[in-house]
Amino acid sequence: MTERVVLAYSGGLDTSVAIGWIGAETGAEVIALAVDVGQGGEDLEAIRQRAFTCGAVESIVVDAREEYAADFVAPAIRSNALYMDRYPLISSLSRPIIVKHLVEAARQHGADAIAHGCTGKGNDQVRFEVGVMALAPGLRVLAPVRDSGMTRDKAIAFAEERGLPIDVSKKSPYSIDQNLWGRTAECGILEDPWAQPPEDVFVYTADPTVARPADEVTISFTDGLPTGLDGRPLSLVELVAELNRRGGAQGVGRIDMIEDRLVGIKSREIYECPAAITLLTAHRDLEDLTLERDIARFKRGVDQRWAEIVYDGLWYSPLRAALDAFEESSSVGVTGDVRIRLAGGVAQVVGRRSPGSLYDHALATYDAGDQFDQSDARGFIELWGLPTKVWAAREQRLQP
Repeated sequence: MTERVVLAYSGGLDTSVAIGWIGAETGAEVIALAVDVGQGGEDLEAIRQRAFTCGAVESIVVDAREEYAADFVAPAIRSNALYMDRYPLISSLSRPIIVKHLVEAARQHGADAIAHGCTGKGNDQVRFEVGVMALAPGLRVLAPVRDSGMTRDKAIAFAEERGLPIDVSKKSPYSIDQNLWGRTAECGILEDPWAQPPEDVFVYTADPTVARPADEVTISFTDGLPTGLDGRPLSLVELVAELNRRGGAQGVGRIDMIEDRLVGIKSREIYECPAAITLLTAHRDLEDLTLERDIARFKRGVDQRWAEIVYDGLWYSPLRAALDAFEESSSVGVTGDVRIRLAGGVAQVVGRRSPGSLYDHALATYDAGDQFDQSDARGFIELWGLPTKVWAAREQRLQP
């Protein structure tokens, strides 16, 4: 019986080339699987047909937008997930759901292996392969682009020689990945960390330096998750899509950063994520209003570790699951509205309210009605500073 391989297929250069490589090198039949995680752009039916053109024996498209939002984006919002305090895990979040559907397709079609189009320099190879190890340790994983040593120039030449319908040329060599949560761009001139990104790199966001009227939005949250916009209940998919449009129109969400990759190298990455930046900004601000101080302090460390785990390809790990339990528990009561002004590339919180607010005006005000007993402060300071005072006295005694 002919071996079968399920390939994670995006319709782009690397995975289209991978179909031909797998067939030529292994003789296996390739089943192409494209997962719709809200990447938009090209019609997925066109991508499905392209896989056949490139030599796949079967081509499958899975609509996973709602699943992606509920099971992957939502936990990232609760966790204020930003790798290196800047990157909202756009590609990192989409890989584990793709792995899940790859494994399901492999079982359904009796495949012997799973394949991806990642290079040996990136993080995605780890996310795919470790994810498969967790969900189906008996499946083999092929990495045609990495294991054949095919550079991007060679892949472009391969596609051109065989007439593969791929929209990539040596004049426009950006590598793009996008989904509901944002868009990434790398390669080409972007590999020079001194070079300013050309404006043609950006698709989701307008030039933030161009003056335009500001846009103000009010985002409603229930137990840490966004549930409405400007008083309208929306699904998370709908809400993210609208904030991508409105935030993008104000230039919100452009990120140009030097990133520490898992494989040990630094890379220059360009991200566009209007909705992600807006929602994470709003969510963190609402937590400041509703979370008790020690929970908030501890959660900041958990948030950072959660982002690192997901970035490092360990979505299907016991630690991520354990941290998720904390994140979900601490989100109870993070309910309310956050008003955000979108302008000049910035999402700025200008108001917040919550039925569970821990802000007490009577205690905070300096005006009439102040109920804070300032006479309590002297005793508090004496007790708080007592360990420091005792230590300082010892140091003075021990001085020669």
